[in-house]
Amino acid sequence: MELPAVNLKMILLVHWLLTTWGCITFSGPYPWANFTILAVGVWAVAQRDSVDAMSLFLGGLAATIFLDIVHISVFYRQASFTDTQRFGAGMAILSLLLKPLSCCFVYHMYRERGGELPLCTGFLGTSQERSGYQTIDSPEAPADPFVGSEGRGHSPQGY
Repeated sequence: MELPAVNLKMILLVHWLLTTWGCITFSGPYPWANFTILAVGVWAVAQRDSVDAMSLFLGGLAATIFLDIVHISVFYRQASFTDTQRFGAGMAILSLLLKPLSCCFVYHMYRERGGELPLCTGFLGTSQERSGYQTIDSPEAPADPFVGSEGRGHSPQGY
């Protein structure tokens, strides 16, 4: 499935705008969580080759999905909202609805930068990861360059 070309700056701009409008209604932990993750997104824009910045931004976006659900469900009072507060709540809900789509786009960008999602990290079972290094418990012994010279009739030199 080919995703349309979406720029990371566009994702940040949309979420910044929706979060700013969402702060009209929701204060306290809502702006802290969202603006902190948007700052990590700015770091991902600034360092174009950083896989770490993209992975932190992706993980933060996924975490704020859960946090936004909690914030909106705890602090949403439908009966006492003014029109401005209803607008702010609507923008926060729209931001929440767009975050899974943004996570898909950011994950695609993360893979383009060379990131990979390890499915088996080793603590749940054996890893299928192949390495260029020889393992310690390998039955293959390393080749010793000094063994071959004694076997060909050469005697060790004395000093």
